Amino acid sequence: MYLIYQFLSQTVFLGIRLMAFFNPKLKLFAAGRKKSFEILQAKIKPTDRVVWFHVASLGEYEQGLPLLKKTKEAFPSHKIVLTFFSPSGYEIVKDKAPADAVLYLPFDTFSNANRFLDLTHPEWVVFVKYEFWPIYLKALRDRKIKTLIVSAIFRPSQAFFKPYGGWMRKSLLTFNHFFVQNETSKDLLSGIGFENVTVSGDTRFDRVGEILQRDNSLGFLEKFKAGQSCLVAGSTWPEDEVLLVKYINLNKGQKQKYVLVPHNIKRDSILALREKIELPTVLYSEISGKNPADYSVLIVDAIGLLTKIYAQADLAYVGGGLATGLHNVLEPAVFGIPVVIGKHYDKFEEAKQLVDSGGVISITNQNELDTILNELFFSVVKRAHQGKINKDFTRGKMGATVLVMDYIIKMFRAQSHGI
Repeated sequence: MYLIYQFLSQTVFLGIRLMAFFNPKLKLFAAGRKKSFEILQAKIKPTDRVVWFHVASLGEYEQGLPLLKKTKEAFPSHKIVLTFFSPSGYEIVKDKAPADAVLYLPFDTFSNANRFLDLTHPEWVVFVKYEFWPIYLKALRDRKIKTLIVSAIFRPSQAFFKPYGGWMRKSLLTFNHFFVQNETSKDLLSGIGFENVTVSGDTRFDRVGEILQRDNSLGFLEKFKAGQSCLVAGSTWPEDEVLLVKYINLNKGQKQKYVLVPHNIKRDSILALREKIELPTVLYSEISGKNPADYSVLIVDAIGLLTKIYAQADLAYVGGGLATGLHNVLEPAVFGIPVVIGKHYDKFEEAKQLVDSGGVISITNQNELDTILNELFFSVVKRAHQGKINKDFTRGKMGATVLVMDYIIKMFRAQSHGI
């Protein structure tokens, strides 16, 4: 079965390399992997003690970052190798991640897995949330390398829990311990014979907790708000922007401010978005030398500012829930403000819980968006009530990183003493 899987894996990668000629993202995906072994050879020596962290993309990186930082603090003599599957994560953090080597994970084949492990020779490995690469996991298992998965979430629809999923279940044998987000995941694993499971919660809550500890002030945004209520719409997609722009244009007479932070900040898309807005609108890239208070809408055509911008918001809209997938609702929720999202959030456990609790509101159409934004803009009491729900929820869920680190430290001590 592994040989069939490897053949299919190689075929897929060949297809990606061919499509890369026409797709910039796939070009990064394919070209970046050519450098992975070079990076390892330059950064990691045979005598180094190494911990390997693997994440799929940017969201999982943010999820695993608190644990990565704590590992670096607790084991300063070790080097950390951080691998990504997706360009959308790697390209953003490759030069700023607190790791000694940051690279794309080479494709899942026996030659790649063995060469990768020969070069990294990790003492232990941490996978974040998911990413089950059968050949890598088999190689780790064969070498008896301690392997953990953190902030994991399992669903009944996954192959592991199907009658035909026996081969995939073998991959789970690699993990010495599962740190899962909820009881459902623990019960599913228990149902197929895995009892080495701890319900630790989600380390993303610790990540957003870190955001509260830093300086989130933005002088230009305070001037832009000018004492008025402000909606921040973060990581928006065209499907979100259609509804938001219509709402903005229908409420031209109200004293309200809007900050739009699109997912796509390509110049043409940003200018096209501005053209649709009938209120005075300024781009972040053009705000220097202008009086921000003169504008009703600010479009942020830059990356890296969103979490600080959420800190200044009175209410937030998180994009993606009407498009390909919801973005991070915890980043605004931790600041104790109400959050509005689209209808597609079923795969996001924290979003489901926040919707159930009433701190996050899901909308499906223009009328629903108009209604809830009007309520939130004009009712300080409603904003405060929903904001408190989000504040209490996010703070109450912190602490997963401490649980995982306790396990890692005990595991390290056991390894050191040959237990």
